[in-house]
Amino acid sequence: MPLIVKDYSWTQTESKVHISVPLKGMNAKQVDIFATDEYLKVHFPPFFFEAFLFAPVYDDKSIAKIGNGVALFTLQKQKEELWDQLSNNEDKCKQKEIREKAILKAQEKATADSQAKAEKQQEESKFALKTMMKLEEEERARIEKIKHEECKKAATEFENWKLKHTLKEEEEAVQSQQHNIQSDRNTETCEISKADRLSESRSSGRLGIPQQGKENVPGPRSCGNIKVNFTPRVFPTALRESRLPDEEEWLKKQAEARRTVAADLAELDDLKPEERNPDWLKEKGDKFFVAGNYQAALNAYNLALKLNRKLPALYSNRAACHLKLRNLHKAIEDSSQALELLNPPVADNASARLKAHVRRGTAFCELELYVEGLQEYQAALKIDPNNPKLQEDVQKIRDIVQGASG
Repeated sequence: MPLIVKDYSWTQTESKVHISVPLKGMNAKQVDIFATDEYLKVHFPPFFFEAFLFAPVYDDKSIAKIGNGVALFTLQKQKEELWDQLSNNEDKCKQKEIREKAILKAQEKATADSQAKAEKQQEESKFALKTMMKLEEEERARIEKIKHEECKKAATEFENWKLKHTLKEEEEAVQSQQHNIQSDRNTETCEISKADRLSESRSSGRLGIPQQGKENVPGPRSCGNIKVNFTPRVFPTALRESRLPDEEEWLKKQAEARRTVAADLAELDDLKPEERNPDWLKEKGDKFFVAGNYQAALNAYNLALKLNRKLPALYSNRAACHLKLRNLHKAIEDSSQALELLNPPVADNASARLKAHVRRGTAFCELELYVEGLQEYQAALKIDPNNPKLQEDVQKIRDIVQGASG
């Protein structure tokens, strides 16, 4: 049975009511306060205080403070007047009705507050989603702008290159035409001269007058053959290490590779004839790579390889793009394909083989396969033994392998 608090105090003005309820030494955490516009309850077991207010108040404008062993309430009156008493002396049935009404009103308020909070959270979520979508749209627009600028730049470069070659071809055509005109004029002059001499000779013969001051015209020259001997190509290999058959085979493979072009691909329908050139695409890929646009470089090398799959430089350069884009397994595959095409190993392809070994070794090391990576770097060092950078890298990888095994 709770103990009713009766030693409370209250004061009022025309607009406010001040109530002080002693807490009997209770902790503030043990105090339960419930208030509506017509009812006030303070419960701190085993003590209990309640007031059925004389007139309605604004519960949302009222203030409760707990401190120094008391609970202080400041209630804002709905109607400015002085109350005769703090609490109405209602019968128990009326008090029960007021309590139930207060509880129901508090539940409705809690429900409304919860719904308002949920609606606010939903609005905040919608705002956050709209903001994120706006940022993504701006990012897409920025990327599209960059792509458009790159395409425009590439198109401008290609048009300049095409204009330059067109002017060169026109200049060569003009020079060839002038040469043909001059040749025709010389031929015509020569024929006229021969005709004049023949006519003069015939006239002199008929008249029996010998020609004086002129030598006899020699007869036409006899036919002959001229033998031309071409100087054989000299490779940079020492004579004692000469691998002339392998080097000739390498040159033959390179010539065959450059004659092999697949021109019937569906991807080539939108390209101009000048763009269907693996060398032109490789040059564009190299420029993109130097500029740091590795994805664009990769696309250029992919299209070039669809045109010609026998050029090792395309595989090797695409492996470098895969390294930059962290496609390590693809980098190993392309480096291996490049090394297969770089056979037989000769001095002319030594630099390309060195790059392929280094790129495959780098991919192995990035995958923490240091033993395989060491083998690739050693193969590269065997091609160029005096390369200080390769020597340093080989030593670093060897130290890692020895440290892991130790």
